Amino acid sequence: MAAAAGRSAPLAVRMRPGSLDEVLGQGHLLGSGSPLRRLVEGSGAASVLLYGPPGTGKTTLASLVSQATGRRFEALSALTAGVKEVRAVVDTARRRLANGERTVLFIDEIHRFSKTQQDALLAAVENRIVLLVGATTENPSFSVVAPLLSRSLVLQLRSLTEADVRAVLLRAAADPRGLAGEYTVTDAALDHIVRIAGGDARRALTALEAAAESSLDGTVDADLVAASVDKAAVRYDRAGDQHYDVISAFIKSMRGSDVDAAVHYLARMLSAGEDPRFIARRLMIHASEDVGMADPTALQTAVAAAQVVQLVGLPEARLALTQATVHIATAPKSGAIVAAIDAAQRDVGFGKAGPVPPHLRDGHYPGAAALGNAQGYRYPHDHPDGVLAQQYPPDELVGADYYRPTDHGYEREVGARVTKLRRIVRGTR
Repeated sequence: MAAAAGRSAPLAVRMRPGSLDEVLGQGHLLGSGSPLRRLVEGSGAASVLLYGPPGTGKTTLASLVSQATGRRFEALSALTAGVKEVRAVVDTARRRLANGERTVLFIDEIHRFSKTQQDALLAAVENRIVLLVGATTENPSFSVVAPLLSRSLVLQLRSLTEADVRAVLLRAAADPRGLAGEYTVTDAALDHIVRIAGGDARRALTALEAAAESSLDGTVDADLVAASVDKAAVRYDRAGDQHYDVISAFIKSMRGSDVDAAVHYLARMLSAGEDPRFIARRLMIHASEDVGMADPTALQTAVAAAQVVQLVGLPEARLALTQATVHIATAPKSGAIVAAIDAAQRDVGFGKAGPVPPHLRDGHYPGAAALGNAQGYRYPHDHPDGVLAQQYPPDELVGADYYRPTDHGYEREVGARVTKLRRIVRGTR
């Protein structure tokens, strides 16, 4: 509990809200009669999964639930607890329930529980032997088994706004549980901490505490904060929804030709420790998917960047990844490659895969000629133009146009050439 935390405890622990009135930034979940408010006030009966970024109040809310009247509170960390510990808590809760006493089971970082560990909770949650409060920084849709997910309310906590973080800092500077007014914190220092906190109250309080401990004259200014804290928080988790959200934004920024946004998301991934090979793979894919023949050199640049990642590695490879990102983002765009292969595969899926024309079949084996294979094939290089009239697709696909060039970039020239080639090959000129 915040009230019980001594002066030796970290500032973030000492300043943990002791009531709902002190909780900031989660008003959308704490309205009158809301499931979370009922749970905190001791009348809620539904298990919940609290999902949100670090420092938004998940542990705080669990602590407040522990104060609800008539309930025993058990806490497990997915980092240290196994199936044995889970079953022991459930057995104890079952005995308490027989005596009319309810148990709240808080599991921190529940996304780190294995499927077996999560399955061990199912019966207890379904039969309300325990009221589960799970905290996770990852989207439960990706990290919690479906049966447990369907038996719980998923409540998403939001990152704190800059105003919320500032309010947390001001309270900590003045509150007897915090710095008790013993330090003068300048507005510039507050601004700096708010900026680097990234909506994380715990990070903000840790930065304030580190700066205060370094102060020699009781003043905390921006320079002191900068010297005490390394860098801003990066909202990213390589295994969770932030991973998918950021890579999605990266791809869509390149596709949308916003080079600055694309470089920003690249920087976020690199700063968060994303595997550069994963980034390189996405660049190669989207060089074809979003640029294609509008600028054929985009794929070459992306492949070269992947080779740099493989041969050189970080940090130097970040430059090649940036070059490929800028190339794809600024290149003319065309989805014609995707449309072409999609249309062709759709026809194949519908059964349009007739026999290969006899003159195109393999003739390099005894008896091929007797079957008519490779007979009548015309060798294009024997023609002065290197192209001549000849049927290439199966009969049922003669005249099918899969590749439809745009007029963007180099594809404008390709389009004119494709039209001319089709007329020659199909004998329609």
